[in-house]
Amino acid sequence: MSHYCDLAPGHPFHGPYHDHEYGFPVADDEALFERLALEINQAGLSWLTVLKKRTAFRAAFEGFSIDRVAAYGEAERARLLADAGIIRNRLKVEAVIHNARALQVLREAHGSLAAWLDHHHPLSHAEWVRLFKRTFRFTGPEITGEFLMSTGYLPGAHRDDCPVQARILAAGPRWAEA
Repeated sequence: MSHYCDLAPGHPFHGPYHDHEYGFPVADDEALFERLALEINQAGLSWLTVLKKRTAFRAAFEGFSIDRVAAYGEAERARLLADAGIIRNRLKVEAVIHNARALQVLREAHGSLAAWLDHHHPLSHAEWVRLFKRTFRFTGPEITGEFLMSTGYLPGAHRDDCPVQARILAAGPRWAEA
């Protein structure tokens, strides 16, 4: 069985993501929103496809500004579904917009998405999945697990002998807290 730590190093897209983002703690709401949107868009596709389209996603979703995306109406939906630079799947586009609105509610109640995640931490993978399904759209076990692993809330992003793992541990991911 190959692992991301075997495939990513030296790759033009996977390498930088593996070495500098995957598994590191994320506290910024726009960065968390981007990661959630990218995980949703990866469903049924390769992560490489999503990474190659990442710049286009950032442009299409206005830097993943939660408030801007939450305000999207029919004109923005049509624009997104016509944008060949991103993944043009109506259910995924609708989920990202819906989730931006859900994030506004979480911010109102908790101050930020990171604070909401921290409020619920620690949970088992199954408990996280139930919480995400109640809160967001298009967030099944795989998407929820990858989102939480990629942002430092669940372990498993890297092998223990991967050199990046030591840097992640030094950054203090939530899953490593006693």
